[in-house]
Amino acid sequence: MQIFLFMIGLILVVGTILSAIGSFVLPRGAPDPLTRWVFYFVRLLFSVPLKIAQSYTIRDRIMAFYAPISLLTLVPVWYTLISFGYSLMYLAIGSATWIAAFNLSGSSLLTLGFHSPNGTVQTILDFSEATFGLILVALLIAYLPTMYAAFSRREVAVTLLEVRAGSPPSAVEMLRRFHRIHKLENLSEHWRTWENWFADIDESHTSLAPLVFFRSPRPEHSWVTAGGAVMDAAALSLSTVDIPDDPQAALCIRAGYLAYRRIADFFNIDYNPDVHYPDDPISVTRQEFDTACEQLIDQGIPLKTDREQAWQDFAGWRVNYDQVLLALASLTMAPKAPWSSDRVETTILPPLFNFRNS
Repeated sequence: MQIFLFMIGLILVVGTILSAIGSFVLPRGAPDPLTRWVFYFVRLLFSVPLKIAQSYTIRDRIMAFYAPISLLTLVPVWYTLISFGYSLMYLAIGSATWIAAFNLSGSSLLTLGFHSPNGTVQTILDFSEATFGLILVALLIAYLPTMYAAFSRREVAVTLLEVRAGSPPSAVEMLRRFHRIHKLENLSEHWRTWENWFADIDESHTSLAPLVFFRSPRPEHSWVTAGGAVMDAAALSLSTVDIPDDPQAALCIRAGYLAYRRIADFFNIDYNPDVHYPDDPISVTRQEFDTACEQLIDQGIPLKTDREQAWQDFAGWRVNYDQVLLALASLTMAPKAPWSSDRVETTILPPLFNFRNS
């Protein structure tokens, strides 16, 4: 029985430490069941005021606290599990009662020092528990600046996009403004900037997963809809606008849908990775596409003469990211934006944590 209690306690402690390493230290997306449950439980608590909220602005203010509170909740959860695990080990090696084991564990973990260990084994466990307690706090302190640096990089590009694509961002508006100000032939540098942006969120939003739920400072901004507008604009420029083909636009789209797919993979969002139009439909209708073309013509933007082929080409690009774009917009409760979050229902409590890959 003593060996069994000690092993259960050891497994709890090791599992908790691995959870902290996977969340704070490991430089890759490693889905952690414990972290998922914490975020899901906090989302469950947030679902109550979200259902009562009468407007998107109020829901956005509520959701702004979701990721920070979930992140800070991880530390007391880890402390509780470590304390419980060490209590079992102290009980297994000689503590007279559960209360005595718990007091020793709490005193060691929080470095309070009001309860002294007895014997060499208890002393070793006491020192190791105090060390783990300090490490967890140090990890969180070191983790936050890195995460907020990535958040700042993301939001600079999202904010600058408002100048070029309006608010909420629109692919049609982006092309119209470039035509008036920069000339469409100068889009290449814009695509290169956003290719780098997609590569950045691909890395940061899987290795620092809470960033997915950190909301933009302005309610009408969203990293999901911003990336969607850029990919749509690139798809329109390649398929519909009568300008020389720019390989950089194609690279931008590919970087975008790969980034969104990998973030979707982290959250176990189902999508078809091998899609082809017309076998796989897209959420943008032919009528919406034709309306966008008319808006572009009204601004004097030259379009390709074969409208049917232009639609087929646009749909062929869009099908690569259509599913994941809508799924991430729903997951993050993104503000309404054309051709993305305007065609999904806001999910107060989405099925965030499918454990088939965890």
